[in-house]
Amino acid sequence: MERTLTEVNEKNLEFIEEVTTNVDEVQKRVLDEILTRNANVEYLQRLNLKGHTDRETFKKVVDVITYEDIQSDINRIANGDRSPILCSQPVSEFLTSSGTSGGERKLIPTIEEESGRRSQLYGLMMSVVSQFFPDLGKGKEMYFMFIKSEAKTPRGLLARPVLTIIYKSRHFRSRDSPASPYTSPIEAILCLNSNQSMYSQMLCGLCQNREVVRVGSVFASAFIRAMRLLEDHWSLICNDSEREPLTTKLQILQ
Repeated sequence: MERTLTEVNEKNLEFIEEVTTNVDEVQKRVLDEILTRNANVEYLQRLNLKGHTDRETFKKVVDVITYEDIQSDINRIANGDRSPILCSQPVSEFLTSSGTSGGERKLIPTIEEESGRRSQLYGLMMSVVSQFFPDLGKGKEMYFMFIKSEAKTPRGLLARPVLTIIYKSRHFRSRDSPASPYTSPIEAILCLNSNQSMYSQMLCGLCQNREVVRVGSVFASAFIRAMRLLEDHWSLICNDSEREPLTTKLQILQ
């Protein structure tokens, strides 16, 4: 039997309370699980940490590092080395940074099960938000979401931004139904032309305005761009009708 939104929120809040009541013990347990699971990876063996899962030893032998310290390991994975270098689980793809800090995007290895964790984290966050905005589950979100282009490493693994991974994941796409909390259809979100994507999402959101209870975007800059698009093309949006198909308008935004 499917749980109601109230039941899901209550369960999530119970979980948050449980893991934050005794943070120190939880952190010790999580670190122990990580070190036990990855005991045989090359990186930990180089540090002579094999067999030690306690926090004190970990803090003593594992220094705080920079991306450059393990860049050669990451490059080996990207180039096809399938041995357990940094993780016991196979690397499924790479997250890419924005490149704003050093001018070049960094590759961050990730594994398949991380997708489920990201989905869980979002659910926990929304359960907290719902405490202060209890009507969120009674309407839709006019939320502007965008993807970016993907690349592939020499090994053939995808390298793409985390939001692109989330919006293309099965966890996110499973929400694309008449009961979806978003006004934006998945086809508009996955459109690589950002102008066309934004126009489509704006139009869909305004057409469902009576159901909208939240408006926003992950990044404030994207929301500002959406408001500017509304300012620049409000007459086009107002005149949108069946007599002038949406495809015609999208050509204007090429």
